[in-house]
Amino acid sequence: MGDPAAYAAFAERLTATGIISDPWIYGEPRFRREPVVISRRDAARMQRAAEDVAMVYNELCLVVGDAPALLDDFFCLTPWQKAMWLASQPLWHGVARADVFVTDEGLAFAELNCDTPTGEAEAVVLGRLGLEDHPDAVDPNAPFERAFRDVVRAVGGAELEENPVVGLIYPTEIPEDLPLVRLYKAWLERAGKRVLLGSPYNLGVDERGLTLFDEPVALALRHYKTDWWGERQSAWKDEDVPDKKPLDQPLESVLAACMEGKVSVLNPFGAVVPQNKRAMALMWEQIHRFTPQSQDIIRRFIPVTRRLEAVHAEQLVAQRSDWVLKSDYGAEGDEVVIGRAVTDDEWAKSISLAREGRWIVQRYFEAKVEPDGSTVNHGVFVLGGQAAGLYARIQRGATDERALSAPMLVRG
Repeated sequence: MGDPAAYAAFAERLTATGIISDPWIYGEPRFRREPVVISRRDAARMQRAAEDVAMVYNELCLVVGDAPALLDDFFCLTPWQKAMWLASQPLWHGVARADVFVTDEGLAFAELNCDTPTGEAEAVVLGRLGLEDHPDAVDPNAPFERAFRDVVRAVGGAELEENPVVGLIYPTEIPEDLPLVRLYKAWLERAGKRVLLGSPYNLGVDERGLTLFDEPVALALRHYKTDWWGERQSAWKDEDVPDKKPLDQPLESVLAACMEGKVSVLNPFGAVVPQNKRAMALMWEQIHRFTPQSQDIIRRFIPVTRRLEAVHAEQLVAQRSDWVLKSDYGAEGDEVVIGRAVTDDEWAKSISLAREGRWIVQRYFEAKVEPDGSTVNHGVFVLGGQAAGLYARIQRGATDERALSAPMLVRG
């Protein structure tokens, strides 16, 4: 990691922002001081591609809206997951992060996180510090705050103008989310909004609409995953979860207030469909449902993806190095098995223990390898359909919580 004293000084600059408070993880640095620098041309290429992919996801939501049988037959959603979609459709988007890799064949998208995307705080803070150290470059996250405010204004509508109170709903027991909470709170307060913080357990509903700690809110800024609101079940057959029950009362409160037009939700609960990785399988297995333009975008940017049950197990075992196994709502490398990174026995066991209706297999792609053996996961933030920021995570192997976040700058 280089000079420990230099990183300690960098950590002090990070914490001095009042947004980032955890520069280390498991006793190791979470960040890299040296920026990832890309050209204006490459930045524009990634941003255009992310906007195109977001457009395809929007079309997918329209397809599912016209064919509701897909909720059961293809996505295998639970009753409460279907309720979230049906109460929100076709609304799904507000803030999203596309995970983009550079390969010899072009750009490859691992996913579009459109439910509770993270990394905003790291991208913004690192961009500012990186620009201080490299004033000849451009911070691609400079437009982020304005774009966020525009999305909040558009989603909140007249109700937020009349009652400028935002309820920021997040898992209060998870400290990793605090930088994002601090960033959003600061941005909203600068926009003249009052922000209440709480979890789904603090929600209620009455004649005034949705309440948080018994105070009505006009906008629920949701940073609590859709699959946590609904019924919970492990994606593995041999594992169980301690609490399977849905958050039925909080969810009923939000959906009732939404349907009465007394509150808006960002991101909308409709994200439960496009966040499901089986959405990428739908793009490939039923590509005929999409417009010719979207079909071209799918072929260019989305790796070939199939539902696990749509591919013969014998084929997957024989072609282990060609596939990656991913669960429907797994995140940050969780419940991801890279075929070429495991043994034949581990791969076969993973396939046999994968719970029916919960998995996809995606064609493996070879990301560009840096001189030190690492790869860069480029996070392209898309707000209201338009790219507004860039985020870089660096790691050897699959991206997970140990990946180093680095400043991302544009030059030339």
